[in-house]
Amino acid sequence: MSDIDFSLMERCFNLARKGIGKVSPNPLVGSVLIKNNEIISEGFHEHFGGLHAEANAIKNANCNLSGATMYVNLEPCSHEKKKTPPCVPSIIANNIAKVVIANKDPNPEVFGNGIEKLKDAGIEVVTGVLEEKGKELNKFFFKFMETKLPYVTLKIAKSFDNKINNKIGNQTKITGDEAENYVHRQRAYYDAVLVGANTINIDNPKLSVRYGGGRNPFRVILDSALKSDLKSNVFSDGSSQKTLVFTAEKSNVEKILTLRKKGVKVFELVPNSRGFLELSEILKIIGEEGIISLFVEGGQKVFSQFINAELFDEIITLNAPYLYGDGLDAFTIEQEIELELKEVDRLGKDYIALFKKKK
Repeated sequence: MSDIDFSLMERCFNLARKGIGKVSPNPLVGSVLIKNNEIISEGFHEHFGGLHAEANAIKNANCNLSGATMYVNLEPCSHEKKKTPPCVPSIIANNIAKVVIANKDPNPEVFGNGIEKLKDAGIEVVTGVLEEKGKELNKFFFKFMETKLPYVTLKIAKSFDNKINNKIGNQTKITGDEAENYVHRQRAYYDAVLVGANTINIDNPKLSVRYGGGRNPFRVILDSALKSDLKSNVFSDGSSQKTLVFTAEKSNVEKILTLRKKGVKVFELVPNSRGFLELSEILKIIGEEGIISLFVEGGQKVFSQFINAELFDEIITLNAPYLYGDGLDAFTIEQEIELELKEVDRLGKDYIALFKKKK
């Protein structure tokens, strides 16, 4: 592998990122075509149901592709089970001589098959170029294909002394404008945002994307006693069909019927021995709904359940430079959790830290 391979694969990653918030549950994919040491075309997967990156790169080329090299961050598909045609036959038909790939596709329908068909056609194939970066780029897709569960990120905005408000029961704006803008960008990135009933009733959030553009995520509400106010923004903003509520079986039959009439999907579950809804069951249902990434925004009970059950992939803390003293702790930990600090940065007056759960 050469520096050129790395540079062109980085270009594929940058192209792929243009599909963030538009292609899920499909992966983010970019592709670059070179011939005679010059870039002749490029493309990316632009939206769900649209042409794949390789097909767009081929379509965008205005010259003969015979002998060209294709760079793509994910193995080209070879099966017929999608709305769009597979990319491997088109690569072969255009006499592309070499394909350089970051990652094999974890989808069992594809894994290794695309590479094998390219090699059978006499095409040189190189794999594993910036492989770990490629996995990070498509962490949602890889997690879902391997487990059928969504990738779970906890976002915890808190004071330096671990409080999520300055007084129990109060709505408290902890972080500044830069951090708020960051959160809205993340909402557009993830398929769904999850909160508990207390957050609905105290903060009355819209859980929408109001800064930076992008799609609004699905809203997931954990409410075992179904105590959420039905006049809350999430039930009255015209997007009820993108709202999922998880509650205890027969918690409030009248409320359940009202929510379903609004278009809300209500799932009735049997609580566990501690009276909580089983997060593992909830995540399984969320995956079955085609949601492959979940941004958990609070509050304390929700954070504590996810952390203590170790049902998360990463934690993002937005730390405001205050010491509240009073107020509600962001979470309570019942056992030691091993985390790996991956990133620390400033967001205006606040500090952001990214932790990954150690495998």
